[in-house]
Amino acid sequence: MAVFTEVSESTAQDLLTQLKLGELVELKGIQGGIENTNYFLTSSEGAYVLTLFERLTHAQLPFYLYLMKHLAERGIPVPDPVSDRHGDILLTVQGKPAAVVNRLRGKSELAPTPIHCAAVGDMLARMHLAGRDFAREQPNLRGLDWWAQTVPVVLPFLDASQSTLIQSELAYQHHVAASSAYTALPRGPVHADLFRDNVMFDGPLDTPELTGFFDFYFAGVDTWLFDLAVCINDWCIDHDASTDGRHNPEKMQALVKAYQAVRPLTAAERQLFNATLRAGALRFWVSRLWDFHLPREASLLQAHDPSHFEHVLRERVTQPVHL
Repeated sequence: MAVFTEVSESTAQDLLTQLKLGELVELKGIQGGIENTNYFLTSSEGAYVLTLFERLTHAQLPFYLYLMKHLAERGIPVPDPVSDRHGDILLTVQGKPAAVVNRLRGKSELAPTPIHCAAVGDMLARMHLAGRDFAREQPNLRGLDWWAQTVPVVLPFLDASQSTLIQSELAYQHHVAASSAYTALPRGPVHADLFRDNVMFDGPLDTPELTGFFDFYFAGVDTWLFDLAVCINDWCIDHDASTDGRHNPEKMQALVKAYQAVRPLTAAERQLFNATLRAGALRFWVSRLWDFHLPREASLLQAHDPSHFEHVLRERVTQPVHL
């Protein structure tokens, strides 16, 4: 959500006019994240988010935008893309593919309780089921093939211990992907990046209302277990410096129990549970190494510390988590 492409107020007003969304009140760049340019776009008609896509192409974007539209129509609280007078939801701003979506109510909860985790597990399962009849196909572009291509690129930045870990884990994940249990895993559209800052809550801390999942621009068709694992690896671990990456059983129990109340896990999913937690940790360690050591310029860019997911991966390897 860094700002790579500057958008002027006059350009924003032209866009609002095109979308019949009234007069511009405020345009504010959003800090955080590292993939796209994002602005809070407030008009006389309401509050929206403008996204300019810096890596994704016009050809790739319909999957993400129409997935959000599909889920919104089925009652899942996600940003709903606004269409122009021609009915198009994929726009062009400053020569970049772009979209405008409604701004979700509430704020992210970066210190979640088991109550927040349960709400996320419940809604994640409902989202998976709601996406079963989504007709478009696109693989997870940050899946195993991308890890295999990117690990050699980041190896020069690692010490011997890190290099051994990342290469051995990549080999292990190739082994898992070739197994019959992996082939049996249920799959469909997944968010693939459902971290704490991609979920909105409103209301008091003891009775929070989950008001939305957002930032679907890493979505793709993958195993539902991978989506669950990515979520657990952020919501259900310790983030303190002294215990960084350590498993929090109370939060995980709350999240997984709520998920299974909607969609019980299969035998194959239970068998590969920790292996997929490891896969989720590897995915974000690799991507953060890439973003940290090979950054792009942006006016609000803040690359994430890659060592965090190294800690998570080491924890998953040495202290396996089983259901």
